[in-house]
Amino acid sequence: MHHPPFTRRLCIGGILYLPLLLFPTSRRIVAAHPKIWPSPSRQSTATMTSQSQPPPPPLAKKVKHEMELFGDIRVDNYYWLRDDSRKNPEVLSYLQQENAYTEAIMSGTKKFEDEIYREIRGRIKEDDISAPLRKRPFYYYTRTLEGKEYVQYCRRPLPNRDAPLSVHDTMPTGPDALPEHVILDENVKAQQHEFYRIGCFKVSPNHKLVAYAEDTKGDEIYIVYVIDAETRAPVGKPLVGVTSYLQWAGNEALVYITMDEILRPDKAWLHKLGSDQSNDSCLYHEKDDMFSLDLQASESEKFLFIASESKMTRFVFYLDISKPDEGLRVLTPRINGIDTSASHRGNHFFIQRRSDEFFNSELLACPVDNTSATTVLIPHRASVKIQDIQLFSDHLVVYEREQGLPKITTYRLPAVEEPLISLQGGQAVQFIDPVYSVDPSESQFSSTVLRFSYSSLRTPSSVYDYDMNTGESVLKKIETVLGGFDASNYVTERKWATASDGTQIPISIVYQKNLVKLDGSDPMLLYGYGSYEICIDPDFKASRLSLLDRGLIFAIAHIRGGGEMGRQWYENGKFLKKKNTFTDFIACAEYLIEQKYCSKENLCIEGRSAGGLLIGAVLNMRPDLFKAAVAGVPFVDVLTTMLDPTIPLTTSEWEEWGDPRKEEFYFYMKSYSPVDNVKAQNYPNILVTAGLHDPRVMYSEPAKFVAKLRDLKTDDNLLLFKCELGAGHFSKSGRFERLQEDALTYAFILKALNMIPASVSA
Repeated sequence: MHHPPFTRRLCIGGILYLPLLLFPTSRRIVAAHPKIWPSPSRQSTATMTSQSQPPPPPLAKKVKHEMELFGDIRVDNYYWLRDDSRKNPEVLSYLQQENAYTEAIMSGTKKFEDEIYREIRGRIKEDDISAPLRKRPFYYYTRTLEGKEYVQYCRRPLPNRDAPLSVHDTMPTGPDALPEHVILDENVKAQQHEFYRIGCFKVSPNHKLVAYAEDTKGDEIYIVYVIDAETRAPVGKPLVGVTSYLQWAGNEALVYITMDEILRPDKAWLHKLGSDQSNDSCLYHEKDDMFSLDLQASESEKFLFIASESKMTRFVFYLDISKPDEGLRVLTPRINGIDTSASHRGNHFFIQRRSDEFFNSELLACPVDNTSATTVLIPHRASVKIQDIQLFSDHLVVYEREQGLPKITTYRLPAVEEPLISLQGGQAVQFIDPVYSVDPSESQFSSTVLRFSYSSLRTPSSVYDYDMNTGESVLKKIETVLGGFDASNYVTERKWATASDGTQIPISIVYQKNLVKLDGSDPMLLYGYGSYEICIDPDFKASRLSLLDRGLIFAIAHIRGGGEMGRQWYENGKFLKKKNTFTDFIACAEYLIEQKYCSKENLCIEGRSAGGLLIGAVLNMRPDLFKAAVAGVPFVDVLTTMLDPTIPLTTSEWEEWGDPRKEEFYFYMKSYSPVDNVKAQNYPNILVTAGLHDPRVMYSEPAKFVAKLRDLKTDDNLLLFKCELGAGHFSKSGRFERLQEDALTYAFILKALNMIPASVSA
């Protein structure tokens, strides 16, 4: 399976897009249901500011910094806020002043914010395990403990190793079961660190060793440790300064990827256990700074695939795990505009191939010993996009998208020794909600059981095992939501807004049916992203119930620049068509107002990362349309960042946003870059967040945006900035710590809407 490439601005809706762990557990926080609140029109409210006079906001000093290109002079008075060392006392002091100001302004509703936090945390079943994954002689799973921030990685022996896997397979527990073994306890490892995240956890093929990648700053630069799976004793010295892209090459070697000085994954290495990292052999060095390396293992565990990819081109090498010393061989050649990814089964490689002509991808197969002899298994279709594939010993699973919704189709493959000429039939998996999210989970190659995760805006995250022979689907685990949550109280809908050029834009909507009036008086939170071909599928977030159960409607605008409607949906929202992303979002907002889901006076908006660019752009374009906005780790200094190739990952993203060293792109990007377009006008209430150690969006971008807004805006609405000084792009690392950000965000939104009951305001 092909995971998303490392991009600067890849953080979506609080979901972390990291390399897949061995465990298919959803990292979304388990949660549930608060008490029902009266509708906002009938409840007493706290005023927007506390009774005492609020403190004055911090005012960043101005230091004139001129930048000239193509005869155009830009002045950035806040350029000094960028400090790559993150140690400048003056910069840190300013960030601390902003944090203190946010805390002071929100102190009047701190009691309510704390109540929201307790409410969100109260939905969580704190002592829980993930759906166990059967992997040869063990069941593997993660465990969470009551009151603990982090997970334990566990396994338990199978009582009968020879029993075939079925959808009804269940891990024995209780006093008579074989004992559980904790391989690694993140809670112990995290004790000495303010931030702690394991980005990769890989068990060796013989199940004797574990390699895991550890980040203790949030900067996504990892240290890899190898331990004995039973004794937890360290094996050899750790690998330092690496990415979380890590795979076993047999039982005695690892392949990993390192980055250059601008955090571009550029070198793949072979490490033999027991040897020093300085003696590792470099398998491939990608010198083109538009390209980054990726690493995956075939489901068959016979090959590793190292790909070099830009935003438009991807080519693949393979490594035979049985002969690692032979090095890499070319599977698909480097051809500009051709994007390929690969897997393996039997005598064949399977290749997913996209080009300008076949923009939604086709699926090919070729013999392992004759990779140029390709056969088309699934031809290109203009209305159906091949998103991903998953291979089994006897089956092929294809993840597709049609009309904005994900699909799963399974095919039975001919016996390995038979010719692979075409696919017969195909069985579609059925889903229950009108709009939903489906994600692949790790499954067992030699079985007939497909595991996938499913959720919707009203259905908690669920893990299913699906029998590809019989079509039987069995629920293995559903996220426990405490507090009386009842999915039948919530309605999910799919609507379509018309963009300015006539394009139909899908919108996913959810609300508590007993609380909303749908007469224009309901408050709403509209979320958007719209970049990198990422699909923001409607999934469940338990903390969101704290809004829904107070009468808010939640909606997602599936705007161009994302991948929901296929490759062309993405192509029509990038480069010199990027403004479609912003005008689509505005069209969705206007549609929702017109259809009486909300009004301008009660419409709030949110976006994170590249979605924060969206929020910044639409605030400049149509500030009158919104009551409040939340911009999380927002990419708002587009032009300055994309002109500076020394900033991490800038060069690789010229194929996403355009290269502003070319005049046409320069002036187009300047016309929407949020920092460059802040002007003297009224803005709605705004909350901006950042992470000091963020390697994807430098903290200085949102800091500059806030400083310029403070200087120019003509209103008295709230403008708050919260910078996490001990975190990166993905906020704090503990599962309960992260809930504090949700609580602050929701308290801010409800404060802006005058929906905080006076009884719980200070």
